[in-house]
Amino acid sequence: MSVSLSKGQKVSLTKGNPGLSKVVVGLGWDVNQFDTGGDFDLDAAAFMLTDSGKVSNQNDFVFYGNLEHPSGSVKHMGDNLTGAGEGDDEQIRIDLSLVPANLTKIAFTVTIYEAENRRQNFGQVNNAFIRVYNEANGEELVRYDLGEDFSIETAAVFGELYKNGDEWKFNAIGSGYQGGLAALCANYGVQVDG
Repeated sequence: MSVSLSKGQKVSLTKGNPGLSKVVVGLGWDVNQFDTGGDFDLDAAAFMLTDSGKVSNQNDFVFYGNLEHPSGSVKHMGDNLTGAGEGDDEQIRIDLSLVPANLTKIAFTVTIYEAENRRQNFGQVNNAFIRVYNEANGEELVRYDLGEDFSIETAAVFGELYKNGDEWKFNAIGSGYQGGLAALCANYGVQVDG
């Protein structure tokens, strides 16, 4: 049974699901009808973090330009350029059993591609959500609907999986950032070219 979370709530994924290792994180959104002269291309990414809250190296950033972590534990299932249609717009598969021991948190973010050039922000995005489901049977474990808390932000941390002892938990974050992907990369210690 799926648990519906509100901002800041945390829930264990593995406590009630012994043996759970393969999950899929689905992220979705709709774009409201303001015409900004271009498609909205929202991009999901996963930052795999150490206890310090930073990546251990550049490969810990999994996104449309680096679809799979070297450990095989996190795989981005591909870029959706428009967000059209129902259900998940982008998905990231995680094998919890393969996550390297030094990486204790996986933050799931969504950014708006070329937001400044296209004059787009999260204030123009509706029905954004993150959900985690069991890959083996498709059962949704948790869901967090972000609500309409954003205005000028061009990047958002939707939620994170984190290790607590031998349990994996999910935290509903819902924090917005200005400055798009570059701001998130700086926050998590990823070097950006240029």
